[in-house]
Order: sequence, then structure tokens, then C-alpha cells
Amino acid sequence: MPSAIKISGPTLDKTLSRTLSPSSTLSPSSSSSSSPSSPLVLRLHKPPIGMNRAFNDDAASTSSSYPPKLLKRNRPAKLDIPISIKGFGGGLATPAVDRREVVGVEDDGYSVYCRKGKRQAMEDRYSAVVNFHGDPKQAFFGIFDGHGGAKAAEFAAENLATNILDEVEARDDEEIVEAVKSGYLNTDSDFLKEDLRGGSCCVTALIRNGNLVVSNAGDCRAVMSRGGTAEALTSDHRPSRKDEKHRIETLGGYVDRCHGVWRVGSLAVSRGIGDRHLKQWVTAEPETKILPMESDLEFLILASDGLWDKVSNQEAVDVARPLCMGIQNPEPLSACEKLAELSVSRGSTDDISVMLIQLGHFR
Repeated sequence: MPSAIKISGPTLDKTLSRTLSPSSTLSPSSSSSSSPSSPLVLRLHKPPIGMNRAFNDDAASTSSSYPPKLLKRNRPAKLDIPISIKGFGGGLATPAVDRREVVGVEDDGYSVYCRKGKRQAMEDRYSAVVNFHGDPKQAFFGIFDGHGGAKAAEFAAENLATNILDEVEARDDEEIVEAVKSGYLNTDSDFLKEDLRGGSCCVTALIRNGNLVVSNAGDCRAVMSRGGTAEALTSDHRPSRKDEKHRIETLGGYVDRCHGVWRVGSLAVSRGIGDRHLKQWVTAEPETKILPMESDLEFLILASDGLWDKVSNQEAVDVARPLCMGIQNPEPLSACEKLAELSVSRGSTDDISVMLIQLGHFR
């Protein structure tokens, strides 16, 4: 089991139970931090201007004449999105719900930025496992884009890392593709036993023994910068893909175009975890690519389709690279935020989750 885990959820460590403000960030502990059970420093910024005023206005409203007037108040939609935090004890911290429009987390080697779209609830999740077996060069990362609710994405964020790492530990390095496949399929099988609705697309990156192992099921995508050139490491699983359409039809399924979008049943993706009612055709089996961690591999972007539907692979690299490479103080979290903002500026109304992994940190 991992010895240090960062995953989308609150820590089980009893010493850390605060809730971050929308503008707070997480960072590695400073040298003055002596407790191994408190690995993070919370930087709590001042509340947004107007927060105290809003509070006072609310208080004043309670002192008005009886009966009180019913006031209409414009409140931002609540956001269900977990925070990435470090846990110990050989187990995964349980994801909980944070209610904000935006979450940004930065830690050694990776950053993630999540922004809720127009839906009532955020359906994206993410996870990160670092320092596996005490080795800082081994890690696991994932982005999970739920549909039909957040349950499948949340389940995958909680369990996929453990299932994959268990399979990897039980096999030789030559069987890494099969190990990842089994991890995905076991997670899917376990989720279906829960009798929960919905499904989730997944993209994951495993860094182990000098190799980068990238896998996906659905339309979450992994794009790498190799010397400034974008290189897609995954291919979106959609019913419009010729081989996916053939696979579905061979199994007796039917692919149709509805309002300009190819679908299997009501679903616009052809692989993922969950989707019980379409499981005969929507497989959780991932496609996997393995690359050696060579020196020209700069950084890896994992993101949900909320980004990729509006931003091309090369654009993503071009936006992120100046903030990550060749500068004294890299700002990878700012790079993630800029990418999300670019997608929104082009009309995206979807949930957007962007994770940037600095590959040199794990080489």
C-alpha cells in the first residue's frame, strides 16, 4: 500500500480538519513542521471583499419588523468537489464534499485546478498518490469525469489507484498493461456491485521504475509536452471512432447520431466505469501506452473533456509551457487555471478539471 497518499478528499488525520477558503492553497510542509501527521501547511487568505458586509446585512435583516419579508438572495451554486490532501496509515482518505465554484491545489510535482460548469453539481473528481513505498520517483495520478451524477467518479477516485497498485505489485513489470487493465475492470466490477447509477470517464498516469504508463477509458485525455511539442498519449473513446463503432455493433449494440453527436444509447462516450444499463457495450477496459521517462519529457496534462472540447493539444502546451519551463519560479497551478479560463472564454459550460504533472520531478 502507498506510504503517502494525496487523494481527492479530506484527510483522515485528526490533526487537520479545517476547511479551505476558495482562494486557499495547499503546499508541502515547511522545515519548521515537525509532526509527520501534519504534512501540509494551510495558507488561509483574507475573505473576499464584501463577505463581512453580506454577513452584517443578513444579521440586520433578522431585526426587521414582524412578520419578516421573504428576500430573494442570489447565491452561487454549491459545488461538490473534493480537495486533494495527504493521508497516512496505508489507506486512502475518504473523499468528502467541498462546496465551492473553484478549487486549486499545488504540491511537489503536480498541480490541479477544478472549475464547476453550469450543472447544479460538480461531477469531476481527481486523485494523486505520491511517494509510493517511500520512493519519491513513483506516483499515480487520475482525472475522473462523471456523468449521470458524481458517484462513479467519486468511487473511481477512491479506489482505482489502490486497485491498480495492488495489481502492479503482484505482477512483473512486463505485465504492467495487464495490471492496469485489471485495476480498471476490478474498479468497474466493484462499482456495479454498489447498485449506484451513472458512470465516469478516466485518465490515469502511473510513474514507476523509470516508465510513464498512461491509460484512459472515455474522453478524458492525456497530453504531454516533449520539448514544447504536444503529444497526445490517449485517444478519446467515442462512438464516432470507427473501431469503437465496430466493436459496439459486433456486440449487438447500435450507434446513432443525435443532434450532431454520435451516441450509444444516450451516452456520448463508448468506454468508462459504471453505466450499468449500457455495460454490454460500454466497457471499462482501458487503452494503455508506456514511455520511458526520457529527458525531453517536460510535463503531462491530464484533463476532462471540459478542456479538450475547446482547447487543442498544442494550444494547451503553448499556454502552460511558459509558466512551467525555463523560469526560476514555475507556476504550474497558474497554468492549469489559465487553461480552464481559456476554455470558458470559448464557451465551455462543462465542468473542467486540469492536472499538470512536472515529469522532471519524478525522473
